Amino acid sequence: MSCLLELNDIRFGYPGFSPCLDGASFALHEGERLTLTGHNGAGKSTLLHIIVGLNRLQAGKIWAFGRTYKGEKDFRLLRRRVGLVFQDPDDQLFCPTVAEDIAFGPLNLGYSKQEAMQIVDETLAFLDLSAFRDRVTHKLSGGQKRLVSLATVLAMKPEILLLDEPTNALDEKTTQRLIDILVNLPQAMVIVSHDRQFRAAVETRSIQLEAGCIMSETEQA
Repeated sequence: MSCLLELNDIRFGYPGFSPCLDGASFALHEGERLTLTGHNGAGKSTLLHIIVGLNRLQAGKIWAFGRTYKGEKDFRLLRRRVGLVFQDPDDQLFCPTVAEDIAFGPLNLGYSKQEAMQIVDETLAFLDLSAFRDRVTHKLSGGQKRLVSLATVLAMKPEILLLDEPTNALDEKTTQRLIDILVNLPQAMVIVSHDRQFRAAVETRSIQLEAGCIMSETEQA
């Protein structure tokens, strides 16, 4: 398996606090669904945000798809290939309707309106969400918003998915639906989750963030 993404000696701290990342390193390979665990406040979400340049690393190196990424200009390119599904869907969904939310990314990638709406319909059909196409986004349930958030990222056709606590507040049926979706996607993934059963169902490998570093690593048989 070829390496898609590699983080080396990542260091980051918020002003006034001790560093939450103090030498974190790991690699993600084609086809992997890598789960990232650690206690609350360990820096897991921060690490995902650093990968796509939403937080600026203070030391270390991010390498992906054959090159390194440093400034915002670089990360704008990386965000075309790496999609982040936020922990809170309300941070991701801001348009009046589901279709408009999903079309937003493709339109910003330069697709025409007709092409973007075709991507919307294809993405909704793939996720079995076509019935939600014209729904008002803020009136959806929490679980429905989570699936639509995933749709907004998949519409960008990323090569890597980053998912931050994707099962928060999901019932068992919706969690199983999400599991079925993720294990059938071709993208490599980094998944932050406290849900042990969910992790066991989706992961191919797991790592743990502790004291700012990646402390352990296991691979599913």
